[in-house]
Amino acid sequence: MLPPDLEGAARNWLKLGEPTPRAANYASSIILLRDSPAGLETWMGYRAGSSPLGVVAFPGGSLQTSDDDAVGWLGPSPQHWAEWMGMSDVGLARRHIVGAIRELFEETGVLLAGRDLSSTVEATSTVEWMKIREAVAEQEKSFTDVLAKRGLKLRTDLLKPLVNWLSPDFAHRRFNTRYFAATVPVNQEPSILASKGVWGRWVSPAKLIEERDTTALGDEVGQEETVGRTLGQLLVPGTEIMLEKMAAANGCIAYLSYKRTPHVYQPKLVEEDGALMLEVEAARTIAGEPQRER
Repeated sequence: MLPPDLEGAARNWLKLGEPTPRAANYASSIILLRDSPAGLETWMGYRAGSSPLGVVAFPGGSLQTSDDDAVGWLGPSPQHWAEWMGMSDVGLARRHIVGAIRELFEETGVLLAGRDLSSTVEATSTVEWMKIREAVAEQEKSFTDVLAKRGLKLRTDLLKPLVNWLSPDFAHRRFNTRYFAATVPVNQEPSILASKGVWGRWVSPAKLIEERDTTALGDEVGQEETVGRTLGQLLVPGTEIMLEKMAAANGCIAYLSYKRTPHVYQPKLVEEDGALMLEVEAARTIAGEPQRER
């Protein structure tokens, strides 16, 4: 089913005869992964409002102009990242990397940074670090300044590029999102932001997919726009498809080792017998039929 908050925009789009789509903001998101006795797990959180990333989503958000600031850099070069991501704009590729690591830090406290390629910062769950996260989230402090003052550099080698999702043309708020994956560095643990966080935790993709037709997750989050909603009503199609792939993977290494080719995925609006669905043509099932979200 089409997420309820997109229903009005979708109906208007069809009524107006497919006008010019609104410009999409660039965004980055990082999928945190870990192995557990129950299988692969990932970190997800609640997002208030009508985020293009979904009501429940992986950590991420819009890129900022400050993501162009000078910053210590370890790992593959921005040029290498651009090639890896299938992009010709090296500056934009760099901004996606910086934005991804910044958003992850703001929303979870996990910081992919160190003094060299053999180290990462530890113990980022303290009260002091939470204050820094709050200041960076409110843009009272520059993320790059926070790193520089502590002699830290971005560990871009800890990231793995995944996929590129573009919001549907009819959406009022649209993201062009680059997704990455990473495991949690030693002696770090994700937590929700004190001032804005409502719900966030490690979840089992396999369990979420198994219970996708129930309202278990939405009821647990406990917010007005989540209670009583199924998984497809809480997530954007890209997130649900990525969870499906994680559920089928045999652990972190298997998921991260899968070879992916650069491609832009975009849900298309389809109407059948009065019901609106989002169809992702690039994502095929075993039978060769498009993935659809009713």
